[in-house]
Amino acid sequence: MPAQHIAPRKLSPVRSRLRHLILAFYAPALMATLGQGLLVPILPLYAADFEISYLLIGLVLAGEGIGTLIADVPTGMMQRRFGDKQVMMAGLLLKALSIGLLFFASTIWVALLLRLIAGFGRSMYTVSAHVFVTNSVDRDMRGKAISMFGGTYRLGGFIGPAIGGFVAGMLGLRSAFLAAALATALGLLLVLLFTTNSKGTRGGASAKHLDMRAVLRANYRVLASAGTAQIFGQTIRAGRTIVIPLFAADALGLAVDQIGLIVSISVAVDFSLFLVAGWLMDRFGRKFAIVPCFGIQALGMALVPFASGFGGLLFAAVVIGIGNGLGAGSMMTLGADLSSAGSRGEFLGIWRLIGDVGHTGAPLLVGVVADILVLSSAIWVIAGSGLAAASIFLFLVPETHRRKPPPALAT
Repeated sequence: MPAQHIAPRKLSPVRSRLRHLILAFYAPALMATLGQGLLVPILPLYAADFEISYLLIGLVLAGEGIGTLIADVPTGMMQRRFGDKQVMMAGLLLKALSIGLLFFASTIWVALLLRLIAGFGRSMYTVSAHVFVTNSVDRDMRGKAISMFGGTYRLGGFIGPAIGGFVAGMLGLRSAFLAAALATALGLLLVLLFTTNSKGTRGGASAKHLDMRAVLRANYRVLASAGTAQIFGQTIRAGRTIVIPLFAADALGLAVDQIGLIVSISVAVDFSLFLVAGWLMDRFGRKFAIVPCFGIQALGMALVPFASGFGGLLFAAVVIGIGNGLGAGSMMTLGADLSSAGSRGEFLGIWRLIGDVGHTGAPLLVGVVADILVLSSAIWVIAGSGLAAASIFLFLVPETHRRKPPPALAT
């Protein structure tokens, strides 16, 4: 009896396309985020070594965020002219060089300049990567694709600090900068070898020039509603990383290792849910992930002032982690849905600028309110921003993706 031929199992179109993006998109993103995460435990100590004031230390730590804010909109315009692959490569090159040169910086002003340049590179990479993934996948799989992008950022942010601390402990504080630069350069190499300009890119000198004011006029209504909600949402996302350690140390008197354990468990819960976030967005609609994301975070943040010890704060932090995990990639997915093919780079540059304003402003908001009133008041303000984000997204922002109903069966 002849052997029966078994045809190889074909991958679904979604899995096939996502597998194609592993080396072209997800691996470079992981390397870029790993390089970023390596610096988390290093930069504050590095800045303090210059024997400067806390204000200047804070300025150095905020330098990359400031550079990102400056570069977001110009990057959106640059992407149209040169193409998303070229701008991604230029961004990773700037980041790798600026991080590596921190090893040699002799003054705090040189370090601050390098952090600003790193912000330019970060903006160039993230905006162009956002355009690339939006153009590379269909709307029906956009939630999965972008939530996986968010997952790579969470993974790099989770393992990067541990690697950075290990390298610094073994080889010296500044050696971590060389390791971070190497990881970022590896991301650049992957983009060079495996990434092609996405189908929606129209690079080159002949690319049609778009007046940024025209893009704003065409999208001012949705930017007013969804943009405002994104500022509130990014505020609670950034605020949680400040509120939990401060409350643990100042109000509860927890030790550093206990604080680290709380943060690590919260981040692990957050990371575990990015695939669920993508499935929710593609299966039921974007709001099914976005509204619970910020609503649950608001609830968890509101629980923080009631924590009386390690267990209570850990519970609140886990709730916040669940909420943030359910929204993995949600703001990028929504921005991709709201953008039009003709002005995608410019729109996403503006969209990321809006989100970065909320992310960068959260530490300032916590500090100002805590100084004027008390830390618990700042926590309530941050919780309120999450509730405001959930409410605006629920009532004022239209659903951008509804799954097509299955075809009716013939009778």
